[in-house]
Parts: sequence; C-alpha cells; structure tokens
Amino acid sequence: IETALGGSIQNIVTDSEATAKNLIGYLKKHKFGRATFLPLSSITARGGFSKKEALSEAGVVGLAHTLVKVKGGYDRLAEYLLGRILVVDNIDHAIAISRKYQYSLRIVTLEGELLAAGGSMTGGAFKNSSNLLGRKRELEELERAMNQALSQCDQIGERAEAAKKRLKEFQAGQTARVKLSSLAANLSAVKEKVQEIAVGYEDIRLEGRKLAEELKKIDEGKAALKTETECLEAKNKEYEQEIASLEAEAGKVRETRAERRERLRQAELDFSSLSQKDNFVLENIRRVAGEIEALFAERASQKAELDRCARSSEEKTEEIGRIREEIAEKKQEAKQLTEAISEYTGRREECQKEQSSFFEKQESMSGEIARLDKELYRLEGQKEKCEEAMEQQIQYLWEEYELTPSEAAQTEVPEDATVASIRKQIGALKQAIRDLGAVNVNAIEDYKEISERYFFMKAQHDDLKEAEESLIQVIEELDEGMRRQFEEKFRDIKAEFDAVFKELFGGGKGTLELVEGEDLLEAGIQIIAQPPGKKLQNMMQLSGGEKALTAISVLFAIQNLKPSPFCLLDEIEAALDDSNVGRYAAYLGKLKKNTQFIVITHRRGTMLVADRLYGITMQEKGVSTMVPVDLTEQTA
Repeated sequence: IETALGGSIQNIVTDSEATAKNLIGYLKKHKFGRATFLPLSSITARGGFSKKEALSEAGVVGLAHTLVKVKGGYDRLAEYLLGRILVVDNIDHAIAISRKYQYSLRIVTLEGELLAAGGSMTGGAFKNSSNLLGRKRELEELERAMNQALSQCDQIGERAEAAKKRLKEFQAGQTARVKLSSLAANLSAVKEKVQEIAVGYEDIRLEGRKLAEELKKIDEGKAALKTETECLEAKNKEYEQEIASLEAEAGKVRETRAERRERLRQAELDFSSLSQKDNFVLENIRRVAGEIEALFAERASQKAELDRCARSSEEKTEEIGRIREEIAEKKQEAKQLTEAISEYTGRREECQKEQSSFFEKQESMSGEIARLDKELYRLEGQKEKCEEAMEQQIQYLWEEYELTPSEAAQTEVPEDATVASIRKQIGALKQAIRDLGAVNVNAIEDYKEISERYFFMKAQHDDLKEAEESLIQVIEELDEGMRRQFEEKFRDIKAEFDAVFKELFGGGKGTLELVEGEDLLEAGIQIIAQPPGKKLQNMMQLSGGEKALTAISVLFAIQNLKPSPFCLLDEIEAALDDSNVGRYAAYLGKLKKNTQFIVITHRRGTMLVADRLYGITMQEKGVSTMVPVDLTEQTA
C-alpha cells in the first residue's frame, strides 16, 4: 500500500479548499517549503477501474482501496488514491497481466514491486526495512517479542534457581565433583579477578590518600580564609560608620548647594530680563537711525526730482512752439488735399459707370459658365460609368482568366478565330482547371514556413559543418600533441627505467620498445630486461621474482618522472626474495621525500623502512583490533 501511494503518502488531508488555501498562504508567508493538500470537499473518484476483467486474472488479490480500512467519511479519498491500482501476489503475475493489457494498468505486488502504466518497473529493497504504514504493526510485534523474551528470561531464572537447588542436593555425588572442578576453575578465575580488583583497590586507596591530603590543605586554607574574613568584616563595620558620617556631611553640602543653585537661577533670570530690555532699547535705536537715514535720502531724491521737472518744463515749452509751426504747415497741406479730393470724386463717378457696364458683362459670362459646368458634370458622370465598366471588365478578366489588361493585350488571337471557337476553347481550359482540383489557399503561408525551416536547417547544417571542421582540426592538433608528448615521455621513461632497473637488480640492462608497424598511439609496448649474468630477453620469459622486480622498476621510473602526492602499494614485493626486498625497500625510502606511500605487506624488509606500522590482530574471536606503532618517535 505504501508503494501504491508513492509520494501521496505525505499529502495533507483538509476539510475544505479554504483551509488548504490558508495553509498554502501560511507556508508562503513563513517560507516553510511546499506541501500537497487534499480537500475532502473537492476530492472525487477518478471514474473507477475500467478493466474489470483484469480482476479475474491469476494472482490478482484485488483493488488497493478494497484492501484497506478507513474511518467514516474517508471512503471517497481512499478510492481517489487507490481505486485504480491493482494488487497481485508476485511480480511474475504482475508482468503477465501488464503485458496482456498493453501496459495500461498500475500494478503493485505484495512484496512492494511497482509496474507503472507505460511499462516502467520499480523494485528492490530499502536500507531500512521499516515503512511508514507498517511502523505501528512492527511496534506491536516488537512489544510482543519483548514480552516473550522477558517471560523466557523469567523461565530461565526459575530454571537457574532449580539448578542451584539440585546442585546443593547432589554435591556429594560424582556429578557434583565434576561441577565442583568447573567451579574450582571458575574460582581460580574469580581469584585472579579479585587480585586485579585488589590491585585496583590499592591504586584507589593511594589516590584516596592523595585526596585526603588535598582536603587537609583545603581545610587549612578555609581556616585562613575564615580568619581573614573576620578581619575584613571588622574593617567593613568601621568603613560603614565612616560612610554614615560622610553621608551626613554630604547631606549638608547638598542642602547648601541647592540654596546656591536657587540663588544662581534667580540671578540668571534677572540677567536674562535685563538682557532682553537692553536688546529692545538697542533695537529701537537702530530702527530710529535707519528711519532718519531714509528721510535724508528721500529729501535728496525729491530735490533732484524738482530740478528734473524744471528742465522738463522748459523742454515742453520749446516743443509746444514747434508743434504750432507744424499745425500751420498741416493746414496748408489739408487745403491742397481738399482740392485733390474733389478732382478724384469726378474720376470715381466715371469709374462707377464703367463698373456697371462691366457687371452686366460679368453676369452674361456667369450664365455661360453655369451652362458649361452642367455639361462638364454630365460628361464626368459618363466618364465614371465608363471607368466602372472598365473596372468590371478588368475584374472579370482577372477572376475568369487571371490576366491583367497588359497581359491580355499581349495575347495573340488567330485571325481566323471566331467567337464560338474562342468560347469553346475557354470552356475546355476551364474544365482543365477544374480537373486540377481545389486551390491551396495556404500555399503562401506554407511556403513561408517551409522556407523559414529550410533556412533554419541550412544555418544549423552550416554550423555543424563548421563545428565538424573545427573539431577535426582540434582532434588533429590533439593527436599531434599526444604523439609528440608520448614520444618525449616514452624516451624519458625508457631512460629512467634503465637507471632504476640497474639500481634494483644491481646491474644489467632494461629497455622499453614500441611494437613496429603499428600506430604510435595504439602500438603495444615491449619490456626487454637483462638481469646481471643473463642475456637480453622479453619480460615474459623471466622468472616470477624477476617479473615482479621489472614491473616495480617500470612503476618507480614513472613515479620518478612525475611524483604523485599519494600512492597505495598492495603486496607488490610478495614474489621477491629477501635481498631484492631490501633493495626495493631502500629505493622506496628515497621516493618518500616527494610521495606519501601506504604499503600493504607481509615482508619484514619493507616494514623495517616504514615510518609507521598498523597491524591488525584478532585476540578475541570475531573482534579485530588495530595496533599502531610510530617508528619515527621510537627512533627519536
């Protein structure tokens, strides 16, 4: 059932959607995480189990919601969560049923395997076998097991008491002597234990003596502290009397200070009021002085204004004389203008006569213009009708034949063609057009979509081609760099291998060679070794110890060229004899300057050069104990 529920087992059931909404708001407000709520008011069954015939298949136990019991009011919730899950007895039946119904069912087995719709399968075992729904049952089973164990303990105790009674009754017999011998052995062990306890007791007693001495010293210190405390209390009383007298004097001083503070405050108030009066008088003086200065300035400005007015009066008198002269001149000009006006009046009467004759001509011209406007309006109407007829003909030409006037004008018509033959040809062409089928109105949009997709795919293709070229170039560069680096490092390892081989073997010669006729990066490597006193031969023709020492030489050669900070060696010298183990260990001691080695070994020679040893021993059966030894500290 827990497998069938899956993640829904952690969902929270609420009475209504409003409660779920409030809880979600609470989680958001306090940032407490996320949760899934199942409101009972909105939960409905999912349509039931559609494959009813599957319930009669072999191995089917039933639908999951019918196999559980829930409190009243939660039946609909159980059907919502488990109503479409089929429970079978084992995974073989589950696979057969799932395959028969085209993997459309969700199936669980009694052992917890899950076959989901679609074909996925889930199963296995948990590190902790307990589950959420079975904890209560397990607790009950554990409680029953505990009660049974306690009752068994009581029974064993009773049997032990009965055995003791029988032991006392049969002490005189042979069985008692056998038991007494075992008891004697136990007694000797008990005596040894008592002796150990006695030794421990002696140690405790010595420690108790030390503690008693320390307690004695503490008591002496307490007595000294008590004497010192009495002296301090006496001094404290004297200090308290002195403080009381000083407090009385301080009270008097505080009263005197309060009186003086009051007198000072009154003096400050008087000084403040006098300062305000002084400031008020000074302000009035400044204001009166400012008004006097303003009056003097105004007087000076008025005197200047009088002088200016006198000068302006003289200028106005002169200007009046000039204006009188101009008036006389203007009167003479007015007389001349009056004569000119009378002359212009005569001319105006003549022009008015000419204007009246002109108006008569204008009226006749207006009548002619109106007549021409009517004719123009009639002609424009005919023009519009002709244009409409032309537009209709053009539209008909386009709708019927999809031709423009210019294209139609370029169409050649046979000279011997008649209207009947042309109409017959038009009918045949229309039938051919109908035979072509319906027109794809979305052709333009399809073309746009396909062209966009084409250009997009073409851009991707170009990008892939560029990426392919760049990758090929990078691969070639890497291949070239790898070949160059491999050749350099192989030469270095070859030289270093020869040096290490000579040091470990005490002479001889070692070399590395590549298999000829193969690619450099794929070629095999041959290890050729010549121990002292032997001919040069392939490594596979050496003895077991020589092979191991040759392989160690290769390993140490690589380690010399590029030391690693940490290295683990697991009994690589197991096949070596004692002398070769000594040379191996000595060389290993040189390498530990740059590398930390952890060596798993049983060889004495290797252990002699180690800084720290960690041995595993089993003093008690089934209990392993580690024994560390720091050889560097012992050497120091």
